[in-house]
Amino acid sequence: MSPTEVYPNLETVVNQYINSLDNYSDEQFFFKTNDETWSLGQMYEHLTVSSQFFFLANCVRCLEKRKGQLGGDKTHFGEQQFKYGGFPPVKLKIPDAIRGPEPVAKTREEYKSILKKILTDSQNLIEAVSNDDGSYKALQVAMGWLDAKEWYYLHEMHYRHHLRQKTELESLSA
Repeated sequence: MSPTEVYPNLETVVNQYINSLDNYSDEQFFFKTNDETWSLGQMYEHLTVSSQFFFLANCVRCLEKRKGQLGGDKTHFGEQQFKYGGFPPVKLKIPDAIRGPEPVAKTREEYKSILKKILTDSQNLIEAVSNDDGSYKALQVAMGWLDAKEWYYLHEMHYRHHLRQKTELESLSA
């Protein structure tokens, strides 16, 4: 899918996250059922940090032809992901080797601003990503070598993937 096709979907799903922020109390937003399960706030932190410093950053790296390489293939998992246009409907766990520190949630108000900025940044990349020839790629550990368009699309897929977790966490914190 092209960035012009992906962006409206991204905008719709990110706005779902933004609009949901008004429906949570602080207690619900920070509620954790146990040490292994994130709070809603931690999920929002994961989404926003990965948007800014992983998905969109790798789009830009590909456009600037840095921290990657010319060419490269996707893994089988990566091929499947793009063939079906989304993550499989299962819980995925980040491998210990690449997992960062536990996310620390900000306030609900802060996420409204951050998510709006992510939409603006994503919109500002549409033209450049659309015009990219796809020759330069950055490595996604599980999916292989992805070009700027693929990173852009993966960004939107990631938000959709976390909608299932969002629904589960909302029911746990109710």
